[in-house]
Amino acid sequence: MKTSKDSMTPVERRASLGLAGIYGLRMLGLFIILPVFALYAEHLPGGDNKLLVGVALGAYGLTQAILQIPSGLMSDRYGRKPVIYISLLLFALGSFIAAFAHDIYWVIIGRVIQGAGALNAAVMALAADLTREEHRTKAMAMIGITIGITFSISLVLSPLLYRAIDVPGIFAMTGVLALLAMLVVKFVIPDPAITRFHSDTEASGKHLGEVLRHKELLRLDFGIFTLHAILRSVFMQVPSVLRSNGLEAAQHWHVYLPVLLMAFVLMVPPIILAEKKARMKQVFVGAIALAVLGQLTLMLAQHSLWGVVAALALFFTAFNILEAALPSLISKVAPLASKGTAMGVYSSVQFLGAFFGASAGGLLMQYFGGDAVFVFAIVLLLLWLAAASTMQVPATVRTRLYHLPELDEASSSTLQQQLSQVRGVREAMVVAAECMACLKVDTQIFDEAAVEQLLKGA
Repeated sequence: MKTSKDSMTPVERRASLGLAGIYGLRMLGLFIILPVFALYAEHLPGGDNKLLVGVALGAYGLTQAILQIPSGLMSDRYGRKPVIYISLLLFALGSFIAAFAHDIYWVIIGRVIQGAGALNAAVMALAADLTREEHRTKAMAMIGITIGITFSISLVLSPLLYRAIDVPGIFAMTGVLALLAMLVVKFVIPDPAITRFHSDTEASGKHLGEVLRHKELLRLDFGIFTLHAILRSVFMQVPSVLRSNGLEAAQHWHVYLPVLLMAFVLMVPPIILAEKKARMKQVFVGAIALAVLGQLTLMLAQHSLWGVVAALALFFTAFNILEAALPSLISKVAPLASKGTAMGVYSSVQFLGAFFGASAGGLLMQYFGGDAVFVFAIVLLLLWLAAASTMQVPATVRTRLYHLPELDEASSSTLQQQLSQVRGVREAMVVAAECMACLKVDTQIFDEAAVEQLLKGA
């Protein structure tokens, strides 16, 4: 029978689901124009300049990347909910500016303001405030799953909405959803009893240098940068490829839906192999190679609809595997004391990749043609493949969090030393100020009973 310690409380479930929904709604607003914007922009004044179209598509990523970590620090100082309210207001304002834009320049301004609504770090911090340590991983997993679901829904829903309300209507809809999300924050999400810094989920300035010098983390940061750069650059060209194969924009979901379903099914066995059989590096490197094959197929078979479908299936299978593997690898590789900082840098680099990819895709299309986008993607992936092939095999560890009573520094230091000596514990960190113990453990030999005995005596 599960105890109350094993299960989330109703408040924890409500907070986790509510915050996942807010995060997902915001990501929906960023993802949903991806499949149709390049086609819509052709009819805007200034839209004949592909570079400007690319900047408009990725502009949110630049401000998001710049403000990602500062917004988390502001939420520590001024409170989680006030920062989330301001972020949602900025996102709504940017959405409405883009909706009423009469040229590509005003769309860019709207997208920049959308990105300034950088609520991700504040949402993660609030989720940590509202969940016990032993359930925090579940809450973060809910948010992570929501992002994946939102992305898939966006690709399928976007062409249908394009036909029904056009891109301005989509922008306006996301603005309204952002305002409604403020009501969810107010009336659904509980107010935290205590707001404190969480080193496992939040970035800290004192660990930033350590993270930026960590070679294995830098490999992974380059990976997420590459993955999202390629995703945005490819969607500068794929809508036109589908149209040239006889599919109008409103019909593109006929391709995206089966491709995404196929990719979801195909990603499951490699993920299981990576986690259960400790083959993470092989699966990871193989997925990058599969992405290269997908982009090469897309370039060579772009004049065949079935060729495009096959290429997209290959690419999105690889994308799903890599998108799922990268956060797990960050968690395994990052030192416990700097895990939150590592995740903050990772998230910022991801958005920076989105800006770079869309802008580079537009630049290449403007001066070298659509095929240059696929060449760009292949070259970037090959660089990533070279970097990943020399990565260290990640340890087969899991992170465990435990709540502690209030301890002084001497007691917490003693407890940390004792926990480090327990069988199966690879790294231990006790943070008295956060009333938390964080362990990296080898689950196959981990003596959890010994850990619980130590914690009872703390």
